[in-house]
This record gives sequence, structure tokens and C-alpha cells, in this order.
Amino acid sequence: MEFVDEVLAGKLAMLDAEFHRLGRVVVAFSGGADSSFLVAAAQRTLGREQVHAVTAISPSLAGDEEADCRALAEEWDLQWTPVRTGEMERAAYLVNDTDRCFHCKAELMDVVAPLADAEDATVVLGVNVDDLGDHRPGQRAAEEAGAEFPLVTAGFTKQDVRAASRELGLRTWDKPAAACLASRIPYGTEVSVGILNRVDRAETALHRLGLAQVRVRHYGDTARLEVDLDDIPVVLAHRIEIVEAIRAVGYRYVTLDLEGFRSGNLNG
Repeated sequence: MEFVDEVLAGKLAMLDAEFHRLGRVVVAFSGGADSSFLVAAAQRTLGREQVHAVTAISPSLAGDEEADCRALAEEWDLQWTPVRTGEMERAAYLVNDTDRCFHCKAELMDVVAPLADAEDATVVLGVNVDDLGDHRPGQRAAEEAGAEFPLVTAGFTKQDVRAASRELGLRTWDKPAAACLASRIPYGTEVSVGILNRVDRAETALHRLGLAQVRVRHYGDTARLEVDLDDIPVVLAHRIEIVEAIRAVGYRYVTLDLEGFRSGNLNG
């Protein structure tokens, strides 16, 4: 298909060339806008048999995200494999210092790299150029283990990913960002299955109330909610329902961050 935006068309051509260079890929597929675009573009260029989507299943993956990965794999006829990762068994991950994501991605690569080796394929991640300026030690772990970032090579920004996804008719083009659940836990607070499950249930409840972009930041018995600024009036209008939903999963106090949603807010 032809893209109206010549710059975007040029980047897509560079992405196609990168896929042809790689030949066969295993895509770390989380179901987010970036990895969804990456796997769809790879399959469009290389064909189904050359593209294997792999989703890491662990307590840090929200239940709704796992379900959406499964649904997308069926809708797009992907070669898709869910694999169990064991980051919860890594003491360095549980400690939850500023390198937590490094240990998570190292675990992912330990599980996925053997699959790629068996298929003579390269592991690729949906990292875009906007991600490079944030604190993302997971990217370093993946790169050190041999993964590649085709979207970075082709110069795709987050806006480019969404624009190209929309042109390709992918329903993920406007999907809200959904980082792993551990990102809701402040550094220095130990990660546990119980906390991850509580955050997942709290955010699921808020999604059911119509809030698409939401983070429940975990501070002991306090849940600090981040939503898009435009949704703050919605939160206030449904204050009682929201408080009841958050308390029902185990939090005692519910607070609202008046600065709104910020991706990577706990990185600072």
C-alpha cells in the first residue's frame, strides 16, 4: 500500500529493508502499540512462516494484556507462542532497584533466545527512538544478549508507530501504553506476586469503569492513581465507585495524582 506521508513511507521502506536483512525474526510481543506494529509489519514483509511472535507470561503481565495478545494472534493469524518467564525467581529483580528492568529483560532473552537459535532467527523488540532517552536498562540487557531494534534502525518515533499502524488498519494504533505491572512499584519496595496481583486487579477495575489510560502506583496500603488530565473530572464524578473498587482489592487509601498520567513516572 502507498502512504500519503512521504517521510513515513521512507521509514517503512527502511523497516522493510531491515526485515529483509534479518530474514527470520522472533518478535517479543507484548500486545502494545510498538510490538504489535513490529510483528504486523514483519509479517507483511517476510510472510507468516518467517515471523514468530513470543509473549512472556509472568505475574508482571496484566491479565487483560495476555488476553489481548492471544486475541491479536488469532485475528492476525500469527505464529504465536506464550512462554513462561521466571523473573520472580531472580533475587536481583525482586530487590527492585533502578536496574530491575535489566534483570527482567535478561530473563526474557534467556527464555526466547534459544527459540530464536533453533529457528536461525533474530530476536527483535519494539523499541522506538523515543524510548532511547528514558531510563530503560532492559534495552541494554536485550542488546547485550543479541536482540535488535528494527524500529530504531528505521527511525520510527512513537508517533510514527501510531500513524503507520493506523494506515495499516491495526486496531492497536491508539492503544494506551501498558508497561509491566512492576513499574507501578517504587524502587526499593520489593516486588511480590501479591502486590502485582493487587495492582492488576485495581487497574482492571478502573478499566471496567471506562478509564483507558490509568496507573495504580503502589505505596503500601495507599494507591496513587494517575489518569489522563482530561479524565480527572471523570474520576471525581465516579469517586465513590472508584474508591470502593480500589478498596475491594486491598488498599486502604486512594489518592489522585493531580499531575496526571506520566509514563515512567517512578524512574526519576
